[in-house]
Amino acid sequence: MTSELSRRKFLLYGSAALGTSILLKACAGGETDGSTTTESPAAESPAESPAASGGGGTIKVGILHSLSGTMAISEKSVVDSTELAIEEINNAGGILGKQIEVVKEDGASDWPNFAEKARKLIEQDQVVVIFGCWTSASRKAVLPVFEEKNHMLFYPVQYEGQECSKNIFYTGAAPNQQIEPSVDWLLEEKGKEFYLVGSDYVFPRTANTIIKAQLQAKGGTTVGEDYLTLGNTEVAPIIAKIRSALPNGGVIYNTLNGDSNVAFFKQMQGAGLAPDKYPVMSVSIAEEEVKAIGVDFLKGQYAAWNYFQTVETPENTKYVEAFRAKFGEDRVTNDPMEAAYISVNIWKQAVEQAGSEGTSTDLEAVRTAAVGQEFSAPEGPVKMFGNHHISKTVRIGEVRDDGLFEIVYATSSPVDPVPWNQYVAETKGFVCDWTRTDVGNPGQFKES
Repeated sequence: MTSELSRRKFLLYGSAALGTSILLKACAGGETDGSTTTESPAAESPAESPAASGGGGTIKVGILHSLSGTMAISEKSVVDSTELAIEEINNAGGILGKQIEVVKEDGASDWPNFAEKARKLIEQDQVVVIFGCWTSASRKAVLPVFEEKNHMLFYPVQYEGQECSKNIFYTGAAPNQQIEPSVDWLLEEKGKEFYLVGSDYVFPRTANTIIKAQLQAKGGTTVGEDYLTLGNTEVAPIIAKIRSALPNGGVIYNTLNGDSNVAFFKQMQGAGLAPDKYPVMSVSIAEEEVKAIGVDFLKGQYAAWNYFQTVETPENTKYVEAFRAKFGEDRVTNDPMEAAYISVNIWKQAVEQAGSEGTSTDLEAVRTAAVGQEFSAPEGPVKMFGNHHISKTVRIGEVRDDGLFEIVYATSSPVDPVPWNQYVAETKGFVCDWTRTDVGNPGQFKES
């Protein structure tokens, strides 16, 4: 199917005003070591731009993450890992003989700002791909822009699923690659009573809808559910509710994001809710957040991811060493950072494959070539599926004395991605496959 699609004549994208904005633009300037970063370049008209005319020697890409605001605690490191991957590619000769030039924008933990910056990167800067977003709120904010412009986003963070866009490649986990297996593990190892705590936006609320349906199907109980606005640190009332609902202990499933986690874990410890009786499973706490919050407040607690710095693969040893050499020996790596690293490399391979077929300048050809790409990632082997998600090994880690994670559970092989949740009645039975031409909506359909 992929080979057939790659040979077809693809329609050019975009309005006349943008002209060739889908092209892998070779922007003006000589080749450099490492990535070239542009913070806020002046706009060029497509008619005059070297990018539009095909001259020069760079391929321009965008990075869009929160470098300020409540989400900066998590997203700055993702930017670092993205830039590491780009630098490695450039130092190895670039892509099809061209260096990668970076245009970086700050989403500033503000979802409308993410949409504005995405539009700028596409229309003004004429990037050929954007690597970015952390929260599902930011991803949902930019999605209409990418669909309107038929452009390409690589999204590097685990998320709630219930989405399958032609314009997004998801290199973080779908729920069946993180949330669902972690709930199964908790039911078997830690108890059947769950209190759900999350930030008040789409990811935690949708994730908890999935968790409640899964618990109901497997004999667990949801004893409470609470949300905080992003950045809110008033966690004492929630902790009081947890103590009341679980007087003898129980599982806390945590989908808080950003600075709220700092207050939550510090006050959990202050209230005497220790992990031996009140184990917390987090899906947005990784090595970087443990370091920021303090290991004393997190030791013995759990996180579900696909990658931990302690994963033992040759690729991970190389990745960690390279990251520390560039950014400092005291730095740590984590799952979204590794997913961002995967994103850049899969995109690079797709561009090279499209180029080998003489169509590297066609965004549709790159999108088609991305499906089926395999990469030996730090976490282990991954593969991009027709639903624009990748296969991933599932892991659960326990925070240890040094702030890293002891891996206490891992699947024996990568798990295939399932974006439409099979516990939620409204999406049970639905699949997504953008290589399918025999269905009305490849993004959501049921097999006949």
